[in-house]
Amino acid sequence: MAFLGKEYKFEKQENFEDFVNALGLSAEQTQGYLNYTPSVKFTQDGDSYTVTTATPTTKNETTFKSGVTFEDKVADRACQTTITVDGNTVTRVQKFDDGNSLTIVRQFSGDQMVVSLSTSKWDGVAKRYYKA
Repeated sequence: MAFLGKEYKFEKQENFEDFVNALGLSAEQTQGYLNYTPSVKFTQDGDSYTVTTATPTTKNETTFKSGVTFEDKVADRACQTTITVDGNTVTRVQKFDDGNSLTIVRQFSGDQMVVSLSTSKWDGVAKRYYKA
């Protein structure tokens, strides 16, 4: 897990606008997601992990145990989230009360993090690329 403690900065994306549009968010929320290019850092303390996402104006930390489901919020909507750490892959699955789901798979290789995003509302996959 060589990715622990490294800060990854956004570089580029593919299909992200189509992914965000498929989520059915308000125009303001959609624009917020399209402009969201945070740095990302994972740390570990015992059997707990923390993922920190930060922009020049915001910072968000989520602490979790691998494979343990917890209450979460996405765009002001409650969901059940499970984050699993498996080697150099971190998978986050978010399930909403309306039956929709969101999956974020972060794969680490060398100094790169590739984030694949999918949703039950869309049959495509968006990718975002980060570099440490």
